[in-house]
Amino acid sequence: MAKQQDWKDRLGVVYSTNSDFNYRHEEEEEAETLPPQQQTLHVTLDKKQRGGKKVTLVSDFVGKEEDLKELGKKLKTACGVGGSAKDGEILIQGDFREKVRDLLIKDGYKVKAQL
Repeated sequence: MAKQQDWKDRLGVVYSTNSDFNYRHEEEEEAETLPPQQQTLHVTLDKKQRGGKKVTLVSDFVGKEEDLKELGKKLKTACGVGGSAKDGEILIQGDFREKVRDLLIKDGYKVKAQL
């Protein structure tokens, strides 16, 4: 059974006389998650477009979204605050640069931090 939103993905295909026609979705390939020793993460403090509120930003993660979210959850739990993880970046509410840097180094990541 097709998804309900499937027709929106096929807007360019109007009609096919081929009875065996099957529309193929172009799937984006996710990058394989590199081991922590091969990743260099940048930890910075950011307050642009956030109403003056400070967030700790962890960027340059290379890997699958689920691995990014797992790392984000671990960091948020350790800091005891909220945040989000998407598009190769982890946002942690508040200024936790030193704590995040120490946690990432402990997990084996290479870290460049702006303290």
